[in-house]
Amino acid sequence: MNKHWTFGRKLAFGFSISALFLIIVGAVGYWSTYALIDTSYSVTRSNKVTAQIATYLSNLKDAETGQRGYLLTGDSAYLEPYAAAVKAAPKLLGDLRALTLDRQIQQRRIDQIDTITAAKFTELKRTIDLRKDGHADEALKIVLSNEGKSLMDELRKIVDQMNQDERELLDKRAAEAEATAATAKFTIVGGTLVCLLFVSVTGFMIARSLATQLGAAVGHVQSSSAELQAAATQQASGAKEQAGAMTEISTTISELGVTSRQIAESAQRVAQIAEQTATSARAGENTVDKGQEAISVIRSQIDQVVSHMLDLGRKSQEIGAVLDIVSELAEQTNILAINATIEATGAGDAGKRFAVVAEEIRKLADRVANSTKGIRNQVDDVRGAVNTTVMATESGAKAVDAGARQFTEVASAFKQIAGLVATTTEAAREIELSTKQQATAAEQVRIAVTDVAQATQETETSSAQTQQTASQLAGLSLDLRRMIQPQAI
Repeated sequence: MNKHWTFGRKLAFGFSISALFLIIVGAVGYWSTYALIDTSYSVTRSNKVTAQIATYLSNLKDAETGQRGYLLTGDSAYLEPYAAAVKAAPKLLGDLRALTLDRQIQQRRIDQIDTITAAKFTELKRTIDLRKDGHADEALKIVLSNEGKSLMDELRKIVDQMNQDERELLDKRAAEAEATAATAKFTIVGGTLVCLLFVSVTGFMIARSLATQLGAAVGHVQSSSAELQAAATQQASGAKEQAGAMTEISTTISELGVTSRQIAESAQRVAQIAEQTATSARAGENTVDKGQEAISVIRSQIDQVVSHMLDLGRKSQEIGAVLDIVSELAEQTNILAINATIEATGAGDAGKRFAVVAEEIRKLADRVANSTKGIRNQVDDVRGAVNTTVMATESGAKAVDAGARQFTEVASAFKQIAGLVATTTEAAREIELSTKQQATAAEQVRIAVTDVAQATQETETSSAQTQQTASQLAGLSLDLRRMIQPQAI
């Protein structure tokens, strides 16, 4: 065994070799047990084969006994064993075949038994049929011819061969079982003794090597314990400083988390206001659209008013033309009335009535002329009002067009405002989400820093314990050296 090996490696080597011996012994024992079990199964199967052969032969004897009883007595009750034997023979022979499937010679013998059995049953059936038909003498002659005896003798000969073969197989398997058991005993006893011897030698060598290695290791432990004690002191001091720094970092991160949450709340409020603004912008856009529709309706109505006014102007002109005709007719009527008056005056008394009528016609013509002048003046006023109205309506139409264009510009502005507000809302939501993630990250960092601070405190505590353990280790190393090498103290 190499002296530079570690203690663990030496133990591993010793236990590995011991385990190898145990595995070998266990494997041989398992194989032997398996072989014995297999041999036991084979013996059991051979016994089953022998028992099945005896059962089959007994079944044939029952058939033969039933046949003889019937031949002697003629009573059909004696045929029951015969019928049962004929019915059971195929199954018994099939079971025998299944038990000897691995042995060809036995299968061939079973084929011979099957042939002989068929011949035997044929012979028995022939004699029974003759006895039933009343030919008892002929049936007796067949029996006395020893045909059935010859078949049974041949069958017994084959059965004896099968039994002899099974007995030889049993003897062979018994010998194999004894050899396997002897091998298992030798392997288990010898392997156990060798394993015990090896374990004893290995234990002695490991103990001897361990004493040497521990003696050298104790010296290293003594020097290392002093270094460990100094390192523990430095570690405790550094742990205190680290704990203070972790506390300050934890406080800063907590403040950062609070600020992040405030920013997130503000971003959420901005997002809400932006959503409200977007809603108002959409409402204003809808209002502007409705205003555009109203202006379009007003423009249509104004166009209708202008059309009606133009029609009214044309009709007033037509009325003026009609008034001119009426005025001309009134003047001509007046002239005719004057002429009629003059002619009536010249006619004397006969024309007085006509003069009166002419005077009335002249007065009527004067009234018509005066009315025509009044109507003309009113038509002129209407025409002037129509022209003024048309001009005012055209100005209004222009103003409506200008308002419609302004409404269109306002609608476009509202759409731009809605788009900008939507962008602002999305940005506010992204800011809110980022701030929440930042707050979550800050909280996680705070928790991590708290854990680190706690770990630092635990490190500080463990440093003190390490320092104490180093002192105890120094004392234990001296005690261990006294136990291993008392002469060195």
